[in-house]
Amino acid sequence: MGTARWLSIVGIGEDGWDGLSPAARAAVESAAILHGGSRHLDLVPVVAGQERLPWPSPMTDAFPGLLSMRGQRVCVLASGDPSWYGVGATLSRLVPATETTVIPAASAFSLAASRLGWPLQDCRCLTVHGRPLEQVVPHLQPNTKLLLLSWDGTTPARLAALLCARGFGASRLTVLEAMGGPREARLEATADGWTTERTADLNTIALDCVAAPGARILPLAPGLPDDWFEHDGQITKREVRAVTLSFLAPRRGELLWDVGAGSGSIGIEWMLRDPANRAIAVDHHPERIARILTNATALGVPGLTLARGKAPAALEGLERPDAVFIGGGLTADGLLAACWDALPPGGRIAANAVTLESEAVLFDAHKRLGGDLTQISVARASAVGGFRGWRASMPVTLWRAEKPYGEGTWTA
Repeated sequence: MGTARWLSIVGIGEDGWDGLSPAARAAVESAAILHGGSRHLDLVPVVAGQERLPWPSPMTDAFPGLLSMRGQRVCVLASGDPSWYGVGATLSRLVPATETTVIPAASAFSLAASRLGWPLQDCRCLTVHGRPLEQVVPHLQPNTKLLLLSWDGTTPARLAALLCARGFGASRLTVLEAMGGPREARLEATADGWTTERTADLNTIALDCVAAPGARILPLAPGLPDDWFEHDGQITKREVRAVTLSFLAPRRGELLWDVGAGSGSIGIEWMLRDPANRAIAVDHHPERIARILTNATALGVPGLTLARGKAPAALEGLERPDAVFIGGGLTADGLLAACWDALPPGGRIAANAVTLESEAVLFDAHKRLGGDLTQISVARASAVGGFRGWRASMPVTLWRAEKPYGEGTWTA
């Protein structure tokens, strides 16, 4: 056989062997080695001479051994569609596609949509299996239909509590257990009427979102209200934050360094622009670090990473960013140079200053590297005796630049 197509990844449903196509059955029966969870292995007949290897915990411990079997006939059993939040997606990063045959079964998303009569293309499909439940928060939008792969039987009750806390208590949850098999069952209720503490561990949730008046709905545009963040005053204010995000120009899958993160607002809003975006918040103040973590979880991006320490020293060893924001510490010796040097060609940098000393650093950066200098002054109406007047905030100077291709270091 050689190494060509030595690995088969076969999706299997709760209907087991009876639900497999002839091609899937042939892949299972012809394999010298069969990997899979114990539940999946029990669904297929024993083949004489075939070695069966249940997944260890964690599953990744089995991957080195699996890769050492290259050239043998190996088959991996997986739930439903292996390439949709399944082991197939993981193995695709380890084994070239030219060496793999993937035979999917119906995904849990497809089965759930068919049970409810929902057009699958109109649904948002997510997983909270092994992931923080708060990742659902950015997707809670009025009239949105979500399909969720659960972590276990406690997920529906925890999701119902989260929905009620965010003003989505009228949303309808349908929990579909063990779809496609003899144990298939269905539970339905609104989030505020959910009483089942634990369902079957193997379940998929269909959520029809209904927002109450005053529900906390994350807008699709940048510039969240300042009071949605816990902060001690060290926060890039709403209007300036919206402009700063436009200067940073987030693109899908990019990494941001949020240096001098304060409340973490810039990094959090960067991640909210797309689920694939990542951010590293750099700060050394213990109380601010705690707030950053709280804010990230509350606003649905619990995957935000922290780098604890003072920049530029705290930047050493960090993954190279696609963009950098400097919200504090501009006058620290070597900080701006370190951030610029870390950027790849085409990377963007933005920095904000409110003091004259920090502003001078930005003037120098603009002279050295070009880019754009902008000053923003925001005034808000507030009480002046029995009347109202404009109360101006301190003006903020913003500098942005994009690193040219072929550019050298800061000192070059």
